[in-house]
Amino acid sequence: MKIFNLYKSIGVLALAITLLTSCSNDQYWSDPVTETLPALTSGSADFSNYVALGASFSAGVSSGSLFIASQNNSFPNLLSGALANAGGGEFRQPMVSDNIGGLLLGGVQIVGPRLYFNGVGPVYLDATPTTEVTNILTGPFNNMGVGGAKSFHFVAPGYGNLAGVPLGLANPYFARMASSPNATVLEDAVSQDPTFFTISVMGGNDVLGYATSGGVGTDQTGNLDPSTYGSNDITDPNVFASVENSIVAALTANGAKGVLSNVPYVTDLPYFTTVPFNAVPLDAATAALLNGAFAEYNGGLLLVESLGLITAEERASRTISFSEGQNAVTLVDEDLTDLSALGLPNYRQATSNDLVVLPASSFIGTLVDNNPQLINGVSVPLADNWVLTDIETQNVLTATDAYAATVEALADTYGLAFVDLRLVLAEAATTGIMFDEFIMATNLVTGGLVSLDGVHLTARGYGLMANKFLEAIDATYGSNFGASSSMVKAGDLVVIYPEGLSLIHI
Repeated sequence: MKIFNLYKSIGVLALAITLLTSCSNDQYWSDPVTETLPALTSGSADFSNYVALGASFSAGVSSGSLFIASQNNSFPNLLSGALANAGGGEFRQPMVSDNIGGLLLGGVQIVGPRLYFNGVGPVYLDATPTTEVTNILTGPFNNMGVGGAKSFHFVAPGYGNLAGVPLGLANPYFARMASSPNATVLEDAVSQDPTFFTISVMGGNDVLGYATSGGVGTDQTGNLDPSTYGSNDITDPNVFASVENSIVAALTANGAKGVLSNVPYVTDLPYFTTVPFNAVPLDAATAALLNGAFAEYNGGLLLVESLGLITAEERASRTISFSEGQNAVTLVDEDLTDLSALGLPNYRQATSNDLVVLPASSFIGTLVDNNPQLINGVSVPLADNWVLTDIETQNVLTATDAYAATVEALADTYGLAFVDLRLVLAEAATTGIMFDEFIMATNLVTGGLVSLDGVHLTARGYGLMANKFLEAIDATYGSNFGASSSMVKAGDLVVIYPEGLSLIHI
């Protein structure tokens, strides 16, 4: 009886479900909906002959070098792939010979191979480059990205003269692709009569060398003669403005449209944010020994303060003190009051406003002449090249802001699209930035945006950059790459190139 009632109950329940399903079919079930996307349109832009002008970000440098895979994933090449679906033509690049990276000049290595991740950290590939600079390529090339070029180099005759490369007077990347020894990068770009162009991160190298060298160069603001600049100097903003104006005027002379971008704050890159200022762990006994070693120096500061030669604030900032736990590195700061005549060096400990450069990670804590009492960054303060101080950082930011103002004003004047890469990198460095289903951040190795060299982008990072340019193109010229789902896809691009890429191009 109980079994009968159980089956009866199940039967009633099944009938109820059947009735409910049949009566509510229109409400709960429907045929799959296929979203119909609009057809891709180029709007008012003509992409038939796209030329990209820029430095290493345009060339596709990644993980410390330029190699075949990184060139294929350069942001202009990824961008050209999208533009090709809207009338874009062939996009030629000055390809290197291998996936090793690096360059040879007359058989002698002048640029090293790329980095890869060995499971612990970034290391250089143990291989010899095969790209020979003296093998001059036949152009023209749509990708006119030249690694290492500063703004004024784009209008400098002879920048691609092979004879000047060993003298440091010419660029090896441009030398292998220049139309003639005396041609300028701009002339070779304009000679192609582009219908569309991008000028990306122009001015990046005008501050980057100063920053990566820990500010050992000179801020040349006020000096309008770039022929007197050193390789690590900051370019005067008026020099930059003059060059940028001439480049945009030349590229738009025949009616071409294009996109300009500003320079992000390079100090947001992991090259400057990976090594903490307080990178010295100490036990109590070692801290006490170090405090004893710096007691005479600290006492001398008290004396010069009492003489009115420095303020109490500067004396406090220069006082070196260690304790158990994490401690700030010691450094030489050339911007402090010069007390060398009194026998006192310009020592202090780093603060959170100081940026320790990435290569210092393998230098801090090493010994001088194997002497256990002479420890770099601790008992022996770091030299200027290892730390970008607060004052030096401000020099970089001030120049970057001036360059950005020039670029944005030119975009407005010429009716060009504009990409604010400064905001893009800042977002990635703080909250992270979404690219499809991925959160892109600036953490070294794991962040996904910046490659193993701490400066240049990963393939996926360049894909994000390409999409930011496509968004600007849509907004300015009425194309619909976004609405038609014609953007670069994050999942198609890697974040770390493996050691075992096919090394030689066949």
